[in-house]
Amino acid sequence: MELIHVKILDQTGHALLTCPGAEHVSLVYNAPYKPGDRIAIETGTPGQYLMVQFEDTMAPALLYVTKREINFHIPFGDQAVTYSPKSFAGDCHVIRARFATPEEVAARRNLAFNPYDTHGDTGCYPHASANVETRGEAVFAARNAIDGVYENVAHGTWPYQSWGINRDPNAALTLDFGRPVTVDELRLTLRADFPHDSWWTSATVAFSDGSREVLPLEKSPDPQCFSIAPRTVTRLTLCELIKADDPSPFPALTQIEAWGIEAK
Repeated sequence: MELIHVKILDQTGHALLTCPGAEHVSLVYNAPYKPGDRIAIETGTPGQYLMVQFEDTMAPALLYVTKREINFHIPFGDQAVTYSPKSFAGDCHVIRARFATPEEVAARRNLAFNPYDTHGDTGCYPHASANVETRGEAVFAARNAIDGVYENVAHGTWPYQSWGINRDPNAALTLDFGRPVTVDELRLTLRADFPHDSWWTSATVAFSDGSREVLPLEKSPDPQCFSIAPRTVTRLTLCELIKADDPSPFPALTQIEAWGIEAK
C-alpha cells in the first residue's frame, strides 16, 4: 500500500518534525518557521496524484508528482511578498497531504492551478516558467499566473502579484502539465491597473501537439474565456503577445487557466 510521509526540515536537512506514513496525513508544527526551513512530502513511487496543502491559510491543490520526494521551501523576504501576510506566520502550522480520489482526478477542472509552484525542477505539476520576469522580482514571476489569486486592479505585493514581461515583445510563458491532459477551454485574466497598465490585443497559445490558437483580447479586468477544440497535450506556451497602442509600456498577466480533464 502506498503511503505519504511528511516532514519539516531545517536548512541543514535536520528533521524538525515527522509523522508516520499514511494515506491521509495532517501534520501540526508548533514553532515559528526559520529561513531555510522546508516541507518535504515523500511517496513510495513517482507518478502520483496528491491533494496537497502546504499552508493552512491557502487552498489545497491537486498536484501530479513525478518524484519520490518533493520539497516546498518556506518563503522569506522578497519571496514572501507574493503570499498573504497571514501565510507561514506565527507558531502553529498545519500541513495536509493525501492521495487524490479517482473522482477528483477524473473531474473537469482548471489544470493550471498550483498556488505552491516555484522556480526550477519542482517534480510536481502544473508548473509555470517564462523566458523573462520583470527584474527577476518575485512579484512578477511566472508562478503568480497560476496561483488562483485574481485581484488585478493594482500591481506589486500580494494580492496583486502578476507575471510581468519587462517590456519584452518576445516574452513567453510556458505551462507544463507533466503528463498528457485534454484541454478544451482557456481563460486569461489580464492585469488591469489602468492607466499604469497597458493590455494585449491578442495572444497566441502554442500547444505541444503543434497546434496553435490565437486569442483576441480586450481591455478588461474580467477573465476572458475561450472555448477551443479539445486537444491532448503535455504543455502549452503563451506567446506572440501583441500590445495595445496606448502610452503605457506595462501589459501583464494575472492568471492563466487551462480547463479540461486527464487524457484518457
